[in-house]
Amino acid sequence: MEPSPVAAPALALPGKTALTEAVTDVFYGSVAGVVGKYIEYPFDTVKVRLQSQPDHLPLRYKGPLDCFRQSIQSDGVLSLYRGISAPLVGAAAETSSLFLFESLGREALFSAGLCPRDRPLSVPELWLTGAFAGAFTSFVLTPIELVKCKIQVPSPAEGRPPAPMRPLPVVRDIFRHEGLRGFWHGQLGTLIRETGGGAAWFGAKETVTSVFYGLKTRTAATRAERETIMSQPLPLWQQALAGASAGVSYNFLFFPADTIKSRMQTIPIGGLAVKRTFWNEGAALWRQHGLRGMYRGCGITCLRAAPSSAFIFMVYDGLKRNFPLR
Repeated sequence: MEPSPVAAPALALPGKTALTEAVTDVFYGSVAGVVGKYIEYPFDTVKVRLQSQPDHLPLRYKGPLDCFRQSIQSDGVLSLYRGISAPLVGAAAETSSLFLFESLGREALFSAGLCPRDRPLSVPELWLTGAFAGAFTSFVLTPIELVKCKIQVPSPAEGRPPAPMRPLPVVRDIFRHEGLRGFWHGQLGTLIRETGGGAAWFGAKETVTSVFYGLKTRTAATRAERETIMSQPLPLWQQALAGASAGVSYNFLFFPADTIKSRMQTIPIGGLAVKRTFWNEGAALWRQHGLRGMYRGCGITCLRAAPSSAFIFMVYDGLKRNFPLR
């Protein structure tokens, strides 16, 4: 396959060291992640509440709109932002880790001699570096998402509505009941989701971007004119569409793994003598609700992922292009 014309350059850019590039990925990725989290968080809260409805009781929510309505009526609009402090840290960690590990994945391909440094990576190679980024990022994300899910879906006290929870008490409870290992409860689900989702996130964005550049360069009469077109950023609407396609691809393709993970992570702390495994939880969900249960909350998730990912890539690419760190 012809190399992708939109593939980003290698980790070590002219005038930059690998360390400088890594700092850039972490800093600008953190900024982009925080922006995206503020946009998507209410939708994420609804998604987790839909996913974590118990099997043995009638469904509390008829769908995303009903969940929004009930949540606002019972606790107000701010309840949809409950626990956002930890996810803001998580969003910064997630996005910066994805961009950092994706750059490290590129460097690994170059160092292993699998890809020459003098040409851009092809689109399939970018899917591979995306999977690399997702796999390593999953180990950063699982503890953060565990705390987030327990705050978003607090366990009701006997005869009383659930009390709001804060990150530090949740962290203490997890450590007291399950030790350090307990923070990675649901890791397999996160690993599956992030490895496949990371490949889809970077891969879909670069694929759509490559298509747009391919359409633009059809009119180029000379090689110099083509290179001039390739050196210019796409129009904002095309950047947004490429980023939005990344968010939808990431969430839709591996949503069942995320559903199982959310169910595992919303089990009350110390509530089960034996922790259910990823496969046991998935089998139980399939028996109760089939494929539809696996994708419960997927629509609202894709709806929030499209603008969120669009903003993340636009902010990240814009910062790197206009404010390069030296």
